[in-house]
Amino acid sequence: MTTTESAPFLLTKRRIWTIFGALIAGMLLASLDQTIVSTAMPTIVGELGGVEHQVWIITAYLLATTIVMPIYGKFGDVLGRRNLFLIAIAVFTIASIGCAFAGSFWVFVVCRALQGLGGGGLMILSQAIIADIVPASERGKYMGPLGAIFGLSAVAGPLLGGYFVDHLTWQWGFYINIPIGIAAFVIALFALKLPSKKAEKKIDILGVVFLSIATTCLIFFTDFGGDAEFGWGAVATWAWGAGLLAAATAFVVTEARAEDPIIPLSLFRNPIFLNASAIGMVLGIGMFAAIGFLPTFLQMASGTSAAASGLLLIPMMVGMIGTSIWSGLAITKTGKYKIYPIIGTIVMGLAMLAFTTLSASTPIWLICVFLFVFGVGLGLIMQVVVLVVQNAVPAAQVGTATSTNNYFREVGASLGTAVFGTIFTTRLTDNLMTVFSDAGASASDAANASATIDPSVLNDLPQGVRDGIVGAYADALAPVFWYILPFIAVAFLLSLLLKQIPLSDQAGLVARGEAIGGEEAERLEAEQLAAKRGETVAVSGASGSSGPSSSHDAE
Repeated sequence: MTTTESAPFLLTKRRIWTIFGALIAGMLLASLDQTIVSTAMPTIVGELGGVEHQVWIITAYLLATTIVMPIYGKFGDVLGRRNLFLIAIAVFTIASIGCAFAGSFWVFVVCRALQGLGGGGLMILSQAIIADIVPASERGKYMGPLGAIFGLSAVAGPLLGGYFVDHLTWQWGFYINIPIGIAAFVIALFALKLPSKKAEKKIDILGVVFLSIATTCLIFFTDFGGDAEFGWGAVATWAWGAGLLAAATAFVVTEARAEDPIIPLSLFRNPIFLNASAIGMVLGIGMFAAIGFLPTFLQMASGTSAAASGLLLIPMMVGMIGTSIWSGLAITKTGKYKIYPIIGTIVMGLAMLAFTTLSASTPIWLICVFLFVFGVGLGLIMQVVVLVVQNAVPAAQVGTATSTNNYFREVGASLGTAVFGTIFTTRLTDNLMTVFSDAGASASDAANASATIDPSVLNDLPQGVRDGIVGAYADALAPVFWYILPFIAVAFLLSLLLKQIPLSDQAGLVARGEAIGGEEAERLEAEQLAAKRGETVAVSGASGSSGPSSSHDAE
């Protein structure tokens, strides 16, 4: 839909909630998939023979998501967000079909990367569209429903993933995306009505290319460096490092000269944007590493089934939903946001400290308490940081700023998953090799058993071997949280430095002159409806029917 002077785009309350409903459908699709996969991952890597490479299932998705985030953000600012949102849903759904029918581990990883290309768009465009239709001063109360969607997905996803693994097959975790994706696409097609645009400046293609190369080199550099097969002294590792340096330098030079850069360098002169993005990046390093491997720990180290490990994540979601809704309402009421990231980082730090004590003998109820505390801290930070960034930049850059902020958070997530995941899997592989070797297996048999172990296989092993494997998982993962604690401390210091400024009272579309909002929009819509009723009455009266009764029937 294109706005014109004769038919202005009216941002009424009814239209805002209609658009918001379409966004929720898209977000449900992406968030549900992530949590289903996390619970089913031990079974997937076991069946496909990729236990020692399982970090790639998470890294591939995050890498693809990270690369496309700035593209979706910038192109949404330049071209409009509706068509991009529809494309993102379609790509995600088609890639889900590929994951379900993947016959080998690396084909599965490629399909997960394709899913990331769609998932990145769903995440960024949803946040940017909300900034387009809701003023920052009122946006906090919309965090509640969004937080609830993530919470619902994070509870329902592991439960579904666990049910599929225990009673059907892991492929059903992807089959389910097909009807949900089709439904989300149809809802967005009819409900997501937004103004369209045309690019007025040359699109920064070189910037996109160099940014994509730099991001890819960064992830491979960390992966190769932490891999036992290569390590930090390998030529291949530093080849990726050199590629990162060259691509990053070329990107900065390109952005400084581009007519309309994909990531304007002026954003980095904005101290609030810089601070909030740094908080997101540092938290991403630790947060996604913890979330990505906790279900694996719960299944293998605690001896629970896939379904039970999904249930154990409920306390984390309860904590996250509660504080997300509460902080959103409080920000809308008071207009103050600085205190929430400060408290959130403290709480998350306490949770990380608690996670370092996890072992195979840790009581389930205590694990639930740790997860609840972790969720409480998470809910106080993630949505708030996005709101802060959107409020700190001009309305014309809201999509670019949102995507750049998320980009740095995902860079952190990719780094955290790659580095800490590599530490975990390297320690795990060594531990498992020792367990199977001590049980009398040959070196080749021990390597094969270590690569194909999954929860169903674990239950069929002798008690002594099973106890050794459970201990191997616990000893591999729990110490990783010590490495995460310093990053949480940095995030706390950055939160203390975050500047408090007034929240804007204009939606992005209104601020850019692309729509009319507030009471004026409601009044104009009422006038339009009244005019339409009047036209209907006039047409009915001219049809030759009795005047008074015809007019009455038409109304």
